[in-house]
Amino acid sequence: MNTEQQEWLEQLETKSRAKQEQFMNDIASKLRRPRQTHAPTQPFRGAPAFWTDLEWDIDKRIQAFTDNFVSVGAHIARVKDIGEASDFIATKSHELSAKYIIRQNEQALADLGLEEQLSDVQVSVWNSQAEENWKARAAEADIGVVMADYATAYTGSVTVLSSPEKGRSVSLLPTVLIIIIPIERLYTRLGETLDRFDEAGRENLPAGIHFISGPSRSSDIENDLTIGVHGPGIVYGLIMG
Repeated sequence: MNTEQQEWLEQLETKSRAKQEQFMNDIASKLRRPRQTHAPTQPFRGAPAFWTDLEWDIDKRIQAFTDNFVSVGAHIARVKDIGEASDFIATKSHELSAKYIIRQNEQALADLGLEEQLSDVQVSVWNSQAEENWKARAAEADIGVVMADYATAYTGSVTVLSSPEKGRSVSLLPTVLIIIIPIERLYTRLGETLDRFDEAGRENLPAGIHFISGPSRSSDIENDLTIGVHGPGIVYGLIMG
């Protein structure tokens, strides 16, 4: 870059900064207060103590999670153990005339025994065969079954992590999503989940952290609400334990 070009760029920079200063000064004038040129001192960082100390008992957590989850169009059921969860999924599969189910590749979900329960339904396990196009398989599935890693009562949301065995597509692409939520993974505040990721450090973060708070809800500029456009239109949460 020659000297003439450098001087021209410096002149443009000077004019731009002058316009920026005038713009900000005009705003301060209209607000009738001095122009603030330095970031204010923040005496506190993070959530206040009263919030980090908030902890509900298990009954209140279940009730709050249920109320919040159902309020956005999802469904909740209580199951005692993995056997009852399996029975629920089998019943729901028959009700919906499901032909194809996909689940995450976890031992706890293998214990559901869906293959034995649903001999007339194709049950696939995510990433169990290297040559398979698993995103396409998930998109064709009537029901996706996942295990919640965490759940938050205050927000009515479920946290599902991604890994080679736990593809995001299992919870995103099927028509119906069934989430099993072990009761010991249901917490009061979202911070109880997020703190775990901070403690783990960047190098130990999962491939994806996904928050699910009910069926897909999309609204256009005219506020026309459509369910199921960008994810499952029907979501069941099974609180287990």
